[in-house]
Amino acid sequence: MAKFLYEARDKSGRNISGEMEADSAADVESRLKSNGLSSINVKKKPMEINISLPFGNKVTAKDLKTFTQQFSTMVDAGLPLVQCLDILGSQSENKHFGNVLLEIKGYVEGGATFSDALAKYPKIFDQLFVNLVAAGELGGILDTIMKRLAEYIEKKERLQRKVKGAMVYPTAILIVTMIIIFVLLKWVIPTFEKMFADFGKAGELPAPTQFVIGISRAFQEWWYIILGVIVALIIGYRAFVRSDYGRVFMDKLFLHLPVAGPVVQKIAVARFTRTLGTLLSSGVPIIEALNTVAKAAGNAVVEKAVLFARDRISEGRNMSEPLMEAKIFPGMVVQMIAVGEQTGALDIMCNKIADFYDEEVDVAVAALTSMLEPLMMMVIGPLVGGMVIAMYLPIFSIAGTVE
Repeated sequence: MAKFLYEARDKSGRNISGEMEADSAADVESRLKSNGLSSINVKKKPMEINISLPFGNKVTAKDLKTFTQQFSTMVDAGLPLVQCLDILGSQSENKHFGNVLLEIKGYVEGGATFSDALAKYPKIFDQLFVNLVAAGELGGILDTIMKRLAEYIEKKERLQRKVKGAMVYPTAILIVTMIIIFVLLKWVIPTFEKMFADFGKAGELPAPTQFVIGISRAFQEWWYIILGVIVALIIGYRAFVRSDYGRVFMDKLFLHLPVAGPVVQKIAVARFTRTLGTLLSSGVPIIEALNTVAKAAGNAVVEKAVLFARDRISEGRNMSEPLMEAKIFPGMVVQMIAVGEQTGALDIMCNKIADFYDEEVDVAVAALTSMLEPLMMMVIGPLVGGMVIAMYLPIFSIAGTVE
């Protein structure tokens, strides 16, 4: 299918222009006519050469949240869908996102539903977003749905910021440590070795000093092999975690880690209940909601548990029993879900659980960060300090000889 640019006139005599995908110009004219429009001019869109950098085409959670909030306000004020997209696309600070919105406007003008047009851009609008918009279109509550989506995106972004913020300090410390070790092995230790040789102490060095010098020599001679091994391990790890078995293995491992495991579990619970509560409160059927929740879980073990619950529900069982059998979610969460099912307020209960676990994640992340700092110092201190002390040991004996 090719893209066509068209100009048409509606029944009130107002000119409309847009873009549409079709097999031919005649197909465009036929679809315009079926939508009550009289075609004026239809021509094939010329091929565009887009020389833009990849990092310039990123749509952030902030862009998406701003769009949903503004779109909801405009629809609630009675503005037509196409006009909302035209205004938001033209005024978007993110030019790439603005172009996407204008393209979506063209699809809608061409007869596609809003949700179908959004589905053409899965890297920007995920399945959750598309499903909720579809539910809003069917129920005539698109403005309400967009408000809920904006709240969901904001809370999801806040949760991600907490996790990323907790990793900033240990990551920075790890990078600085690697740089220090590299400088020591590459330049500092060889300088000390030459100094010891000049003093005639090369054969009388203490065992710790000889060990560190040996590591430095190996690094000097085989650094490219060491670098190659590190790169190979990183590539191998990435390939492993992308495989079905590797993804399940690593996600299960993270859930059972002594310190980080409880934090990972709380994050998974918050994400699962927040997503499910948003879908159910928007009128999405529970089977379809669980399909979307499973794909948005972010953890293969949780995804498997959710799909297991979906299959049991389709057989006539409730959701709490299979979730309990999966042994992934805490007992309190399963009991609250059971109460929500019994009272017919599962969406409200899920949102309450999500709010509770958002606060739990705050506490858990703060505790994890406070534990990581001394643990890293316990490892990094002896590592770097031990290398420095090993190089200074011979200096003490040289100083005694000079005296």
